[in-house]
Amino acid sequence: MIQPEYIFEISWEVCNRVGGIYAVLSTKAATMQAEHPDKVIFFGPDLGKQSDRFFKADHRLLSGKLSNKIKGISYRVGRWQIPGQPLAVLVKWDHLLTRRDDLYAWAWERYHVQSHAAYGDYHECCLFSYAAAEVMQQLFVALNKPLTVMQSHEWQTAFALLYIRQYCPQIATIFTTHATSIGRSIASNGKPLYDYFTGYNGDGMAQELNMVSKHSLEKQAAHAAHCFTTVSDITARECGQLLERLPNVVTPNGFEQQFVPQGAMLTAARRLARKTLLRWAEKQTGNTYDKDTLLVAISGRLEWKNKGIDVFLDAMNYLAEHRQNKKQAVVAFVMIPYLQEPIRRMGDVTVLYMPWYLPTWDADSVLNGHTYFSLLPGIDITAFPSYYEPWGYTPLESIAFHVPTITTSLAGFGVWARAHQTDTETMKPVTVIERTDSNYHEVVRQVAENIDCYSQLKPAQQTALRKQALALARQAEWSHFFYAYKRAYTFALNQVQEQPFYSPTIPNLFSNI
Repeated sequence: MIQPEYIFEISWEVCNRVGGIYAVLSTKAATMQAEHPDKVIFFGPDLGKQSDRFFKADHRLLSGKLSNKIKGISYRVGRWQIPGQPLAVLVKWDHLLTRRDDLYAWAWERYHVQSHAAYGDYHECCLFSYAAAEVMQQLFVALNKPLTVMQSHEWQTAFALLYIRQYCPQIATIFTTHATSIGRSIASNGKPLYDYFTGYNGDGMAQELNMVSKHSLEKQAAHAAHCFTTVSDITARECGQLLERLPNVVTPNGFEQQFVPQGAMLTAARRLARKTLLRWAEKQTGNTYDKDTLLVAISGRLEWKNKGIDVFLDAMNYLAEHRQNKKQAVVAFVMIPYLQEPIRRMGDVTVLYMPWYLPTWDADSVLNGHTYFSLLPGIDITAFPSYYEPWGYTPLESIAFHVPTITTSLAGFGVWARAHQTDTETMKPVTVIERTDSNYHEVVRQVAENIDCYSQLKPAQQTALRKQALALARQAEWSHFFYAYKRAYTFALNQVQEQPFYSPTIPNLFSNI
């Protein structure tokens, strides 16, 4: 198995805590550092103070390998402040603002990427990734052209991959999509993604849903890469249908226990988190909650249907009406950004909206200094009844923090968890509910009933279930999953010798141009 001497990895979420990809990279870094000490270099956008929360500059790193400025590019070298402390290069892209149209013309002429209909974050992502690729090119040459793999995550960094393919073809390239932009859009727009899956054409849906630029960039990067990867078999099937290329390797997302307090420290963290959550609930509602109150939660991005927020709320309503354990108070936390309604009462179940998922809260004195991970141990059970979830980090994070969880068969992690649990268990640390395009109300009922079932367990049974959650989480550590990345590195390095240059064909989307 051939392995690289250096790995360049680029993502919009390097030193930029946005969502699931940040979790992928930040938890994987320690394993990568152990395998390739200081030969892994992450490239991310320089967002100033926003990046500085996670970045410590050190001009001595890569000294003599990079000039102060490359073609007018401003960048900083340092270490990402996460377990493993990997090297990171943060790149600005201001110098390319006046060249944007020229770069889009290059992308069309060389790779048939359609950018004229672009809007929103497309522009800054493309300019950043192009600038980062110029830095990669100089570094590669300064290092005497070692055996190198460059991995690009999502459409946001696809311009970097296209640049490397043309101007530095000795570097083996990997393109990873964590969720196809058009698949997510189909699901978000209320269309039945699964019942009519084989009838969808990615190019046609991109036109219908105004996603032409992102979809065409993602599709061309997938076809241009020496190795194309995704995070689950669910998304691999989606890529084959909508991007018209099946991934060469599936690279599931792992987690690391360095993020989780252990033993007595976790017990103390759970006690503090529960106390904090109960105090905050009392402050919001004016009620008094005892220590045995059942605490339930959902978290993630504000994607009402895709993340199953709609199912969760309906399940809380069902739970209030049908639950067997009426003696225990229930508080459900919706840890989702930007929802407006702070409190929703559903009978004797109270739903509270917390304004954020990932950052530190500072708007309330009770929550000041607390993060999602510091509060998660205090939750009794989480539920993520997703409709569209290529992997699903939130349920994996839950069991890593010893919190039993509920997910669905439409989540990549749900499929993995179902295969790694025995059928003999009466209640599993990960409950996987079968979900389709047509069984919404059945999913609502099952979510509510599973939460009610958990509430009726004896304390010793709940403790045993929490231990089972940890045991399952340990099977999903990066030490078990990193082998897939090694396969991807080998595949890409072998391909770079056989395919000296990518010769694209015009996709159907542009056949009338």
